[in-house]
Amino acid sequence: MTDLDDPKVALLHYLQRTREALLWKLDGLGERDLRLPRTPTGTNLLGIVRHVANVEIGYFGPTFGREWPDPDHPLVVSDADYDADPQADWWVPASVPAEQVVELYRSVWAFSDATVAELPLDAAGSVAWWPPRSRDVTLHRILVHVLADTTRHAGHADVLREGIDGAAGLRSEVTNLPDVDWPAYVTRLTRVAEEFPA
Repeated sequence: MTDLDDPKVALLHYLQRTREALLWKLDGLGERDLRLPRTPTGTNLLGIVRHVANVEIGYFGPTFGREWPDPDHPLVVSDADYDADPQADWWVPASVPAEQVVELYRSVWAFSDATVAELPLDAAGSVAWWPPRSRDVTLHRILVHVLADTTRHAGHADVLREGIDGAAGLRSEVTNLPDVDWPAYVTRLTRVAEEFPA
């Protein structure tokens, strides 16, 4: 049996790879590019990272009776913050540098991973913000939930970053993209799409 045959090890392995892929999408960009809204709903790269950090704090903290050690951190969003702005964790104030967002996220990894290390996969938890009928969970379910959520947002970051400067792929050292004439490929796909009415 390899380490990745252990469900807890496998889930943490893939969560960590996804976390790192998400942070890679920030590399080399300035503060403006990291914060600039890229969709009609305001999605921006730095906001994605702040969001996933707060998501992990909630799911690997209070869900299992653990308190985040720095609740007054300027990037940690409280219930009152959400009441005042339901998008509070999706953007970063100008007064907070991007590197502080990355530092928070890395600290959250350690906090979350400690929860996972200390508890068995069948450990019981309760997600206070979920409906009562689905509030009771296990660590296993939360690991899968957070992995799926983080992966979804890493995909958002992939698309946003490619739109900024063309950087694309899974990781800097292994992009997982084939060697293709991309402009010709896009032209071919555009021709196919244009066969249909607008």
